[in-house]
Amino acid sequence: MLDNSVSKQVYIEDCEVCCNPIELSVIFFNSELQDFQVDSIEQ
Repeated sequence: MLDNSVSKQVYIEDCEVCCNPIELSVIFFNSELQDFQVDSIEQ
């Protein structure tokens, strides 16, 4: 779950398919999603 009351958020989660870590970055403005980006974290 994402918290739309926080402007910029970064999470690190394990991919459900390959179990490698991924970084999720989201930006909200006035509680609306403005940007969403997912990047692989190579190990």
